[in-house]
Amino acid sequence: MDFRKGRREDYPEINLIPFIDILLVIVIFLAVTTTYARFAELKINLPTSTAEQTPTPPKQIEVAVAENGRYQIDSTAIGDASIDELAAALKKAAGDQAEPVVVINADAQAAHQSVVNVMEAARRVGLSRITFATQTAP
Repeated sequence: MDFRKGRREDYPEINLIPFIDILLVIVIFLAVTTTYARFAELKINLPTSTAEQTPTPPKQIEVAVAENGRYQIDSTAIGDASIDELAAALKKAAGDQAEPVVVINADAQAAHQSVVNVMEAARRVGLSRITFATQTAP
């Protein structure tokens, strides 16, 4: 006999939708705030050596080219010079160095031909290592 006619027994029901919402928020929070390990540098121990130090750096010949086309080689003013005069001055500045580096400091407004003259003079003397000095933009 069932004495509980009008009374039904309800089983407790767990609503999973809010639980899933909370778990998704936690997963998103962890994904956003987690820092991933990046190796910015390697920590290594280099082997030791008893070799000699590196040789001395090559001599630099500083050639300045002014806006008006005047030249200066290693603080010696050359003025308006021909390619032959520039070549003689470069040879004198190089001295007995085997491969000096010619550094051309040309004014931004200097004529292109003035810079080409320095390069041609260096070629005639046999100086093949040429570089240009620049300044960084502010």
